[in-house]
Amino acid sequence: MTGAAGFIGFHLARRLLELGYQVSGLDNLNDYYDVSLKESRLRILQGLSGFSFVRAGLEERDVVEGLFRAEQFDIVIHLAAQAGVRYSLQNPHAYIDSNITGFMNVLEGCRHAGVKHLVYASSSSVYGANGTVPFSEHHSCDHPVSLYAATKKSNELMAHAYAHLYRIPVTGLRFFTVYGPWGRPDMAYFSFARAIMEGRTIDVFNHGLMQRDFTYIDDIVEGIVRVAGCVPQANPSWNTASPDPATSSAPYRIYNIGNNQPVELARFIEVLEECLGKKARKNLLPMQPGEVLVTCADVDDLSKAVGFRPETTIETGLAIFVDWFRDYYRSP
Repeated sequence: MTGAAGFIGFHLARRLLELGYQVSGLDNLNDYYDVSLKESRLRILQGLSGFSFVRAGLEERDVVEGLFRAEQFDIVIHLAAQAGVRYSLQNPHAYIDSNITGFMNVLEGCRHAGVKHLVYASSSSVYGANGTVPFSEHHSCDHPVSLYAATKKSNELMAHAYAHLYRIPVTGLRFFTVYGPWGRPDMAYFSFARAIMEGRTIDVFNHGLMQRDFTYIDDIVEGIVRVAGCVPQANPSWNTASPDPATSSAPYRIYNIGNNQPVELARFIEVLEECLGKKARKNLLPMQPGEVLVTCADVDDLSKAVGFRPETTIETGLAIFVDWFRDYYRSP
């Protein structure tokens, strides 16, 4: 698993270890956000039986090749990436190194090691300028509006090429605004919680009128676990004259994982305030470049394939997050 010390990677690795799997994790523990949080996650994983870890970046080709040769993985779950829409405006090369070159090294590793299933993280951001809501995997998404989104769309195209050329079973998962305990401090809900507790002003873009399909981490993990055991097959009815973007004549699938219940950012902040017991001081700002107004996942395909659809409400999910936040940062 790549990105093992990351937010989703940590939760998924812990779940897989609890289920009795052997998990080999890779992460570079970069300083995009608080490294001590990543180290705390990693310490928990290293205390569990069946976990091994390599500290390296995906762009380190020799290290990645050596890991694939040594371990002979059955399933690879690729979660590592340079994340963040706004950060991609300031540091574009980081996205090419990690998300393009790094993913290429993962694909080559899977090819030469004969991996039985590659599951990788895509993003709802690939839908970009697509205005049809809810977003469906069967819609075209050829107009990304950020470099981050463009790299994620590129991953989907690269994955399809390898599925076609080398018959590697590949599944891409488009995550929708994941939140929960042990989350990323750069995400809005996390930075909002910290600022509200410290009495600082929060920046609320588009005056809080954006809608996001906030998806609780446990739902994401459940979806990944189920998808990992659902190896994609070629779609026998796939038609070159009318190609379906979600399937292929190769062993390739794309799924959305989202709550299918978009929530206005202003409402999300209200719930967070209720959980924290403190009002936010808001600085209302216009829309930022690279952002989209609404995200909403059509998850019918995921439900049909693995019998699961995310359902955790923000009221439940944020309450759990705030309990963890208070404990981790020892907030009163």
